[in-house]
Amino acid sequence: MKTADTATLQPTDIASANQRMSALIRPLIDRDGFTPTALEGVQLMAAHHGEPATPQCYEPGLIIIAQGGKTAYLGDRAMHYGAGHYLVQAMSLPFECETRADPGHPMLGLTLRIDPAMLGELTRILPEPMSDTPQPMAAVPIDPAMGDSVVRLLECLHDPLTRQALGEARIREVLFEALRGPQGASLHHLLHHQSHYGRIARALELIHHGYTEPLSVEWLAEHVNMSPSSFHYHFRELTCHSPLQYQKRIRLLRARLMLRRAEQVGTTATSVGYQSASQFSREYKRYFGISPIDELRRQHALAEPS
Repeated sequence: MKTADTATLQPTDIASANQRMSALIRPLIDRDGFTPTALEGVQLMAAHHGEPATPQCYEPGLIIIAQGGKTAYLGDRAMHYGAGHYLVQAMSLPFECETRADPGHPMLGLTLRIDPAMLGELTRILPEPMSDTPQPMAAVPIDPAMGDSVVRLLECLHDPLTRQALGEARIREVLFEALRGPQGASLHHLLHHQSHYGRIARALELIHHGYTEPLSVEWLAEHVNMSPSSFHYHFRELTCHSPLQYQKRIRLLRARLMLRRAEQVGTTATSVGYQSASQFSREYKRYFGISPIDELRRQHALAEPS
């Protein structure tokens, strides 16, 4: 773990790091939302308008904010992460996310997907963290070492030679700093397959892999070597959902992506595992506050030339 002197970020350091990150991100984006980069697993993000709390589900990774802010809602927890903070998302969890931004002060940031192989290499080097079962999602202040590593990662996106030679090392450095940070234990524990935390992480992977198929909670529990009662308890404790609720949210979130690509409602319902289009429509509207057909109409309207 980091010592106290390296974990304390002075206000001038915060402002300097945020300004540098924002200056490096701004020329590389041309739209709101997520922008892929030439480095696999690294995306830039921007928003010029605020958004109310909206259902989301990100893959395990780090979400680093340089300007503006977000609030993540998971169960009864509210996690505020603005400029100078990053969100550690160790597991893919459906949650609600609110964005704070305006045209004069857009939200700017980046996401870094966690590479399990790289994570495994780093955890073999670092000492075992002293922690009980950690939170699978939490906001963390950026300290000087993390701020510097993120700036170096963004700088290499502007230089093809540096990116080619050192891009992976820059990603590795950011992940290394996250592992040494206050939420490093949440990443360490992903590889502890015999812990409740590691077993539930494995169960989430299985649900994502087969989210369109009928879900057998008993099979899941057996597959991760847990009793059904223990599996239910620890699953809800970490995700704030039952296994069936979790699968339903994953299906609906995937369906929203399909509808935003202008897929037809009936095709979408079948593709994400629903046998009844009417049930799909009811559950979609209950979750997102808009019916699938209205979602599709909205996408058609956005696609029409003005």
